[in-house]
Amino acid sequence: MTISRMLICSAALSVLSAGAAQAEVTVLGWPGGPEEEALRAVAEIYNAKSDVAEEDKVELLFTSRDGFFDKLQVDLAAGSNAFDANLIATYSIGRYAPYMEPITLSGEASAVFGDTVLSTMQFDGAQYGVPTDLSLHFLYYRSDLIDALMADDAAKARYGDISEEYLGVRLEPKNPDEWTWQDFVANALYFSQSVNPDSPTRYGTVIQMKNLLFNMMVFHSWPRSFGANWMDDAGNITVDSEAYRNALETVKMLYDAGATPADSTSYEYAEANAAYSAGQVAAMVQWNAAAGELKGAQAETKTVAPPTGPEARFTHIHGLGLGLNAAAENKDGARAFLDWLSTEEAALAYARSGGAPGLAGETVVKLAEERPDLVQVGDYASNYGFVMNGGTSENALSVYEAQAKEFTGYWAGTQSLDDAMSNISATMNELLK
Repeated sequence: MTISRMLICSAALSVLSAGAAQAEVTVLGWPGGPEEEALRAVAEIYNAKSDVAEEDKVELLFTSRDGFFDKLQVDLAAGSNAFDANLIATYSIGRYAPYMEPITLSGEASAVFGDTVLSTMQFDGAQYGVPTDLSLHFLYYRSDLIDALMADDAAKARYGDISEEYLGVRLEPKNPDEWTWQDFVANALYFSQSVNPDSPTRYGTVIQMKNLLFNMMVFHSWPRSFGANWMDDAGNITVDSEAYRNALETVKMLYDAGATPADSTSYEYAEANAAYSAGQVAAMVQWNAAAGELKGAQAETKTVAPPTGPEARFTHIHGLGLGLNAAAENKDGARAFLDWLSTEEAALAYARSGGAPGLAGETVVKLAEERPDLVQVGDYASNYGFVMNGGTSENALSVYEAQAKEFTGYWAGTQSLDDAMSNISATMNELLK
């Protein structure tokens, strides 16, 4: 999904349509885009099944994206029965859990999605939804540039000089699938004309540094690979750590060195994609949803999982899914639909209709030719995916927003790293305890 599809706006949702109240099992879905198209397709398949009674057939309800999540919380808290099942997102489950009921998925669910993807719909150990669409991060890079660098001895020597000057260690260029974050940084410096005037690209990378919560999700894969987390198992806030500090300091170093555009502090998804698509950038970490756009603009683009760190290789993941309204009038019918939605039959149909589920094992293999992008998504989610401890809590979105404010302030030079860490630690203690 794109960032625009995930934005939470301030305007109110439109009033639920009167016609929806006539549906026996009403499902409130995510309006617009491939998510709506895919949900419509699987609902049609479900309704055509001979063993689905008329009173249990599904009718879909789509409202405005504007203010969707805020309005949904109001409706759920008020005990609205205008819908039986509704959209949830990883980062908002905690807000809705008091007004929803946990569900039991089909016996196929674990094999179809994998435990990591299923965890994106869990809160306090309970399953609150069926995962339908997954977002995570790819490392995008220009293979033509990397191949040329690795074939040129003089260029490799210059690469080593730059890494030694900026990082204190002499590195050699390597295949991006083998990169550590240190390699990512060295590559970003080498392909930046501010550091290497002979670089074929103006910038080695582009980092989304705008004060925006979704930019924090992109950034989180970096400190997580150094062992960072929001809280420890005892609930203590652990954000002020060497892992976070190292990643934050390195991003600022790249920014100050000109390895990312000077106006990166105003960049989010669209601006980062534009810079890469224009041929100005050698490599960057971005949402999986950008694959079609970036590969279309730069034909030599390839994708791998984000770089590895001392602890492991990680990618932030979150998902959209559907769960059960506690005030539902037809809970049995809604549970039956959600159970079917977690089967392989439904998951394959959803993917073939344009959705982006995180699939595992033999299920995703069946889509290898039709949806090769989902093979990578399933692989990376299962092997590298993570959700921060507290990432599905009631105030998870507020945590991301607070981090965006404090970390962007540090990157932009309006406050010190110590102040940023002190401020965010205090805020997270209030939000998560």
